[in-house]
Amino acid sequence: MTTNRPTTAPSRRPAHDEPLLQIKNLRVDFRLETSVVHAVQDVSFDVRAGETLAVVGESGSGKTATALSVLRLNPSPPCVYPAGEIVFGGRDLLTLSERELGQVRGREIAMVFQDPMTCLDPLQRVGSQVAEVLRHHTGMSRAEAKEAALAALEEVGVPDPAVRYRQYPHELSGGLRQRVMIAAALVSRPRLLIADEPTTALDVTVQQQILDLLVTLQRGHDMAVLLITHDLAVVAETADRVVVMNKGTVVETGDVLDVFDRPAHDYTRELLAATPRLEAA
Repeated sequence: MTTNRPTTAPSRRPAHDEPLLQIKNLRVDFRLETSVVHAVQDVSFDVRAGETLAVVGESGSGKTATALSVLRLNPSPPCVYPAGEIVFGGRDLLTLSERELGQVRGREIAMVFQDPMTCLDPLQRVGSQVAEVLRHHTGMSRAEAKEAALAALEEVGVPDPAVRYRQYPHELSGGLRQRVMIAAALVSRPRLLIADEPTTALDVTVQQQILDLLVTLQRGHDMAVLLITHDLAVVAETADRVVVMNKGTVVETGDVLDVFDRPAHDYTRELLAATPRLEAA
């Protein structure tokens, strides 16, 4: 028997009632020389402490632009935020100065990107890059930061962390580079991790390893995860709730099992129909 429904429920950990992150009526525009692209239009959703919320949609749906907006990482110019709020810890992140936002980035909210080679410095040893995050946010000494970075590399399953610590990004496989990025993101124990298509550039076997790692770390750190993906199979395996985006707007949101069982929007039904069918247990 086959079905488009998740065959097993995610962790279903009880999340706190109070939202950790609230996105309210967000608009994101890219003002180009000859036109304005309305990438995100009146988007609202929240992420609760201790849960994994997936934002899913095709390329161009606005999901990555929304995620990057949380830490104001969309290129500016041309990006502007003409309306909306992004509330975290009682503060609207869209109104913070760069200095204030710098205290949030990496310390309270961290991000893992699709391609670590675009984020890791090719001229710096990977261990030093993990340690630098700690030195920046905590003021640790070099020795303390190195010890903590080694522990973080070990936690994310990097083999021989003392050896890998001294290697450069090009000396590591894609899966190991992604593990290093996850170590750098989590070493400061953020309350929220944003994972933007974290497995797309990896082969199938490594994809599953990274997904399993994220689930384990989310549970162990009691951390919220905002997962950006186009892959409904990933949503089925990892998320508690799902937000479906299309053409810059939210078309559906709800518990993963409910949305997979009873999709309310035609676009969601189309996504499910286009997904390779999952074998029931």
